[in-house]
Order: sequence, then C-alpha cells, then structure tokens
Amino acid sequence: MPIPKAVARVNRKVTNPILLPVARRLPGFAVVTHVGRRTGTAYRTPVNVFRHGERWVIALTYGADSQWVRNALAAGEIRIETRRRQLLLVAPEVVHDPSRTMIPPPARWILGLLHVDDVLVLRAGGAAP
Repeated sequence: MPIPKAVARVNRKVTNPILLPVARRLPGFAVVTHVGRRTGTAYRTPVNVFRHGERWVIALTYGADSQWVRNALAAGEIRIETRRRQLLLVAPEVVHDPSRTMIPPPARWILGLLHVDDVLVLRAGGAAP
C-alpha cells in the first residue's frame, strides 16, 4: 500500500514547497510540471525519478490514482526538471512492478519498505521548451 492520502495532503502544503528547489538538483529526484485536466493550471510536484535503459521511471509513492499521475496520463506528457536539465517525457504508462526491478538499489529497498509497487514509465520526447 502506498503512502496514505492524508500524508499526501500534508506534504502538498508543507513538505513540497520546501523540497521543490532541492528536488530539481539532487540525483534521484525531479520536479514534474503537469497541467490540470479540468483547470488547465500548471502544477509542480517533486518526485523520485530514475533512468532504466532508454526510459524514465517515477516511483508512485502515493499510488497511481494521484492527481498528477491522472493529469500526466490524460495529457500524454509531462515536463521534468532534474539535475538542472529540462526534459519532455511522453507516453506515460502505469506499470505494476512488485519486485521494483526498474528502481535501483537502495531506493528499491526503501520503496519496498513503503510497499510502493507502481511506477510511471515514460520515454524521452526531447528537451522541454
């Protein structure tokens, strides 16, 4: 079971604003920019991101039904900033991966302790405008 939604609400108001500047620079982290399905508003969310071959993998710590994931699936793309690079990622797909084979250790072990089994898999679509 992913992290409870109540924790997500607290993180969105308290932790995320603190993490946003740091997540853009640290390895294993990124800031996702996505557009609301109904509002058209741009949102920014810190996430754990990893390379797996030619694909990018984002751990879905709050589950596949998170709003940002639903926005990404509806739009078919997201933009991320990681390690000071802006990237456009396309063709999002939720993958259930209980063995977390696409996540490198030690993140694999930490996500295992949190029972995070779903990831969002994307491929590079080029540099973000």
